[in-house]
Amino acid sequence: MNNWLDIIQQLLFPPTCVLCGSAGQAGRDLCLPCREQLPVNACCCPRCANPLAAADADRLCGRCISRPPAFDRVHAPFLYREGMRHLITGLKFGSRHAHARLLGQLLAEHVGRHAAMPDCVMPVPLHRTRYRERGFNQAIEIARLIAAETGVPLDLYSCRRRRATPHQAGLTSKQRQRNIKNAFELVKPLPYRHVAILDDVMTTGSTVQEMALLLKRQGVERVDVWVCARA
Repeated sequence: MNNWLDIIQQLLFPPTCVLCGSAGQAGRDLCLPCREQLPVNACCCPRCANPLAAADADRLCGRCISRPPAFDRVHAPFLYREGMRHLITGLKFGSRHAHARLLGQLLAEHVGRHAAMPDCVMPVPLHRTRYRERGFNQAIEIARLIAAETGVPLDLYSCRRRRATPHQAGLTSKQRQRNIKNAFELVKPLPYRHVAILDDVMTTGSTVQEMALLLKRQGVERVDVWVCARA
């Protein structure tokens, strides 16, 4: 039945590339030329996904060696620039929800091939004041598609943001750490051994580091991070 519904939907509303307006391909709102131009994060640290020179691919970066993060692995298939930046900012600040569907499809394709499946996916929560301002949480919108594509359960309620924090954009790494410190809390015990934190983009990693620390303190053994892009 779902296949028939998909076919009917594509006949009535054929996919259209959200980047150039051409016909989409493979049931996605993205054409092949634009897909090939997305900035792939091909060479990166396997722990934090920080972009590296090709010669250093698959090696831990100096920061992860000297100060290992609380999370165990980051999956970030793209770099935060060009077309990927347009998709993420269009969703976050322009309420273009078609971008969430496409971002979720692209990330689901990557983690389906390269990631160990966790017990749950936990989107980074917004504070209620920010949620009211924006009207949605972009991480949740992407995560819903991820859950549908991978079959991994979503957990939207165990972790919450306990205080409103200023926007991270424009802050230095140390300022981001201070800004996000103790911003999250768990509202109930967790039954999971392996959790994937999901967000749209990772810059310094301060936000997911704070969540990972909280999860590890509560007994979660492995914390991965799934993001669409790495800055």
